Amino acid sequence: MLDLIVTHAVLPDGRTDMSIAVQNGRIVEVTAGLAVPAHETLDAQGLLVAPHFVDPHFHMDATLSYGLPRVNESGTLLEGIALWGELKPLLKAEALIERALAYCDWAVAKGLLAIRTHVDTSDPSLLAVEALLEVKRLVAPYIDLQLVAFPQDGVLRSAGGVDNLQRALDKGVDVVGGIPHFERTMADGAASVKLLCEIAAKRGKLVDMHCDESDDPMSRHIETLAYEAQRLGLQGRVNGSHCTSMHSMDNYYVSKLLPLIAGSGVSVIANPLINITLQGRHDTYPKRRGMTRVPELMAAGVNVAFGHDCVMDPWYGMGSGDMLEVAHMGLHVAQMTSQAGIRACFGAVTTNAAKVMHLGGYGLDVGCDASFVLLQARDPVEAIRLRATRLKVFKKGKLLAETPAATARLHMTGRAEATSFMPPRTGV
Repeated sequence: MLDLIVTHAVLPDGRTDMSIAVQNGRIVEVTAGLAVPAHETLDAQGLLVAPHFVDPHFHMDATLSYGLPRVNESGTLLEGIALWGELKPLLKAEALIERALAYCDWAVAKGLLAIRTHVDTSDPSLLAVEALLEVKRLVAPYIDLQLVAFPQDGVLRSAGGVDNLQRALDKGVDVVGGIPHFERTMADGAASVKLLCEIAAKRGKLVDMHCDESDDPMSRHIETLAYEAQRLGLQGRVNGSHCTSMHSMDNYYVSKLLPLIAGSGVSVIANPLINITLQGRHDTYPKRRGMTRVPELMAAGVNVAFGHDCVMDPWYGMGSGDMLEVAHMGLHVAQMTSQAGIRACFGAVTTNAAKVMHLGGYGLDVGCDASFVLLQARDPVEAIRLRATRLKVFKKGKLLAETPAATARLHMTGRAEATSFMPPRTGV
């Protein structure tokens, strides 16, 4: 007898009336109309079952710290970095862990079961590193938490930057990070990319670098990152995060850059909520949107994912861990409003993001982990439009969270009492 069978499900690829059979935490069959005995049966009733959401770019060491020690009044990236510098000496491991665990609870409720978080290694005490390693241990049963060694103050710009990063990797941090555009010069930025990629190659690590988070079209470290990925044989193991300067670059240069990125196997993460908030701050009008060229990168064959980046921290005072909100903003900023474009944005917070993180067992195929979400929507487009309620969240076949369906009770004569905000099924 099966452990669990989900019936009458719609899948993200458009298949309908599908059954998903689960045994020992894994998917053992995906087929239409399967009816076999199971200890637990869930009737999806024609709603969408999707693999769990993935956030490939986040800063958990800073999350839920909004207002400590003060609020970012200008809303700029640089004031956020300065504010984080003020906060770091005041951090206590216990408080950081408490905030991170609270956020992880939010994430699970939203069907977000894999997160890549950057952790600042600029502080020689590595307090944040130690704290998030503990968080990773505590949440391992329900969230895949991947840590990036992130030298927020610049690996070459700050004293002991390289040593601190190496010590963080020695302690068990998973990925090599960097921030070349924050080094003192363009040359130092390029040198930091080369150095950090060499460290990753030597240690067999993935790379995820904050790259060109700037409105400056001459910030072109993504070019160096792509070159180093090819030189060191790191194709498919390197990611450039943000890449917002590409929004301001001239089209001729970008026409050369896109195939370079695609050929190097470098993926790109845009962070729609934060990019649209932090970039263009020095513009009057017209104001730049700031987010990187998502549809153009996708068309060139680059794997593009969306990250949340920040929730209630020195850079961003909003957010709730909802990756559908991220996808919703992403499709608006990138003007990806076609059906195919909207579905691509759904992929940017699911399958594409899972590829960035190299998640094993991800998806809805036979042999994958039975980690999926039942959404109050009938397809990915409707899921993003409604930021659909996560009705049930499963991790390896075990129910982690459930939320009642969203309905509104109407008090109007002659009208139905309740509506779910989903349009009625109609014939052609």
